Amino acid sequence: MPRFNDRPARASGRTGRRAGLAAVALGCTVLVAAGCGSSGSSSPTPSRSFSPDVNSFSGQLPSSVASAKSSLLESASAAASAASAAASAASAAASAASAAASKAMESLSAAASAFESSVSAQVAADRAKAQDVLSKTGGAGNAVSDVTLTGLPKAQAAGFNAALVTVVNSTGSTTSYAVKVEFLDETGKVVDTSYLGIPDVAAGAKATRTAFSPIDRDKALVAKVTQAQRY
Repeated sequence: MPRFNDRPARASGRTGRRAGLAAVALGCTVLVAAGCGSSGSSSPTPSRSFSPDVNSFSGQLPSSVASAKSSLLESASAAASAASAAASAASAAASAASAAASKAMESLSAAASAFESSVSAQVAADRAKAQDVLSKTGGAGNAVSDVTLTGLPKAQAAGFNAALVTVVNSTGSTTSYAVKVEFLDETGKVVDTSYLGIPDVAAGAKATRTAFSPIDRDKALVAKVTQAQRY
């Protein structure tokens, strides 16, 4: 019986010991937690945003950046100068080309005028030679059969009465021709005379000239070969 009475006491003692141990453990836990919080190996606190002091900046570019910027500006300026020089050179070249073209045109015009004058002078000389030859020729001459006439419309002859004179050299050597063309009105009256000199026609070759009359342009005149001489 006494044994059964001791069990509750023992149980009560055990319970007290358990409570004491729990209290000690809790106290250690609190102490450990406090020690960890104060230890130097604790986790770092979150960092704050960086706010630089604007008064600490001079406002000048770093030397390397400033140097690069200066180099770029110099390169751009040099490129602009080169482009301007190229444009000026192109403009000068265009002006020179225009002046050269103008001078060339003037030269061509002068040459054309000189050529026209020389042709007119040659035509006048050939006409004078033909007239001289035919003045010494008796009759119709020895070359009438070598000459043919083709009337030309006034629209193709600036409103003049005109005829295309064609000479075919029927001989075996080069020769010159003197041709006299008369223009007759509707009554058969000779109203104008044209002399043509056709020099140096090769054997068997053909040459052409135009005979025209500035007289009676409002009338239809008939052209006729009245003399033709080889010389």
